Amino acid sequence: MTQNLELFPIGNCAASALIDEQGRYVWACAPRVDGDPFFSALLRGGDGDGEDGDRHYGSYGLWSVDVENQATIAQAYRRNTPILETIITDQSGAKVEIIDYCPRYRQFGRLYRPLAFVRIIRPLAGTPRVRIRLRPTVDYGAAPAAITVGSNHIRYVGGETTLRLTTDGPVSHVADERVFRLEEPVAYFLGPDEPFADDITTTTLRMLRETTDYWRRWVRTLYVPLEWQAAVIRAAITLKLCAHEDTGAIVAALTTSIPEHAVEPGEIARNWDYRYCWLRDAYYVVQALNRLGAADILENYLTYLRNLVDQIGPDGRIQPVYGVGREPVLTERVAPDLSGYRGMGPVRIGNQAHEHMQYDVFGQIVLSTVQAFFDERLLRPASVEDFKALEWVGDRAFELHDQPDASLWEFRGHEAVHTYSSVMCWAACDRLGNAAQRLGLSDRAEFWNARAAHIRETIDRRAWNAALGRYASTFGGDQLDASLLQMVEVRYIPADDPRMLATIDAVQKGLRRGKFMLRYALPDDFGEPKTAFNFCTFWLIEALHLSGRTQEARDLFEDMLDRRTRAGLLSEDISFDGKELWGNYPQTYSLVGLINCASLLSRPWASVR
Repeated sequence: MTQNLELFPIGNCAASALIDEQGRYVWACAPRVDGDPFFSALLRGGDGDGEDGDRHYGSYGLWSVDVENQATIAQAYRRNTPILETIITDQSGAKVEIIDYCPRYRQFGRLYRPLAFVRIIRPLAGTPRVRIRLRPTVDYGAAPAAITVGSNHIRYVGGETTLRLTTDGPVSHVADERVFRLEEPVAYFLGPDEPFADDITTTTLRMLRETTDYWRRWVRTLYVPLEWQAAVIRAAITLKLCAHEDTGAIVAALTTSIPEHAVEPGEIARNWDYRYCWLRDAYYVVQALNRLGAADILENYLTYLRNLVDQIGPDGRIQPVYGVGREPVLTERVAPDLSGYRGMGPVRIGNQAHEHMQYDVFGQIVLSTVQAFFDERLLRPASVEDFKALEWVGDRAFELHDQPDASLWEFRGHEAVHTYSSVMCWAACDRLGNAAQRLGLSDRAEFWNARAAHIRETIDRRAWNAALGRYASTFGGDQLDASLLQMVEVRYIPADDPRMLATIDAVQKGLRRGKFMLRYALPDDFGEPKTAFNFCTFWLIEALHLSGRTQEARDLFEDMLDRRTRAGLLSEDISFDGKELWGNYPQTYSLVGLINCASLLSRPWASVR
């Protein structure tokens, strides 16, 4: 079987895992999403089918339920939840149901969301014969976890976190990987290294009911568009799974080092670690969820952001990316014991982008925060003190709006004054003016509006290419990149402005490959792009709709929905023929694009009420 991205995420905003189309855990990190992969088979270069116990051929780093004489397998999420149900049928018609979830519900006045994974395995028909293989790894695949066995539990020791498996089935069946007849339900709770005091089947079934109820009640609070509701709900749930609720951070993806395209021998792979909080990506996530009314994610992220701004201080440098605990140093290194997705290494830990200058981040900080000055729903509306604490971010935006940076595409080998970065600096000053006006600070509103006007004059003078009759991606340049389409989204320029119409047309002609969009077409530090960038295709869909080409936008959006995995999700990149997804998964950018486009393109609820 060729390894692919047909993966189903489960999680609870503290724990997360990816389960493959065979019902196997192939990726889960502990103690946090950016920690050591407890299940690492996704990046071991194999498919986890090895029987010889050789960890170098993919048979370690997984948790599988192997059914003898397996014939078919069916998987689906329980409606409006991240709870996965897998049904495996053997050749005689015997059936096994596996229910996978991470507990999340309110208990004792607070949310219960442990670093824990629950599997409930039960026979649906006949007497299937099964084998449980639970083979975690430590130190990024360097070795199997050490095991100690108790009367009804197994401890997995040696990594950043010790986890304990508790079960009401024979523990030796798991320890010895023994085949056994599944004659009654068996529950497995893999979680903190502490005794599980209650009856495990009764308790995990209660947890299942309460977790199901939590997610369905959360979904019920969403304001979804009339059309494509199931797709939007699945994207929203998954974006919530990418939030590390303890700190409020939102990670760009749950994985590291899924290559952006197939790698030829001797080629340097575009493999990056996305398990961190990019201020840009987080801004887009809260923006999309705000469209759906999910204020809880916004409020928690604002807590992360306010603490981060205080941590940096006005004399510090704002990085584009931080750890989920606000760690500033994310030193990039290679995990030598993981050969990579389909063997296409290297597997990277950390991300060099923490060293970059990317000046669009000033805009993303302010844009993420400004809603709190207007939104009466919030438990903690922003105050005058919050505004004053934010003004230094605007100062830096004004100071650096016409200076070269690495851009949102994080070029490693060159810098320029990027139009998108300057536009986001404009947005920082413009929105500070809005917030000041809301707070009754007329003098500060006048101050920030004047700064925004100055930046606008600079952009219109230096980013506009009169000879080509369109905006360029850099000051004084002639090149294109897809981020120019965002000039409409941040309200820099109306979509029907002739300058923007010309820019949209040029971007589409220059960067579209079939039905999909590139970020940029020029060779970068690693050569020419070989796949399209899903978020940019959604940007094009938005721009087409806003410029009056709605049917074309709808057709392209429907095509993008067809590219999703069976879990209803997207990764970062896609092949030009649209047949294969590449890049880290699930990618928040791509899911943001799906939500935004569905919200823009859907028929109104008034059309059916």
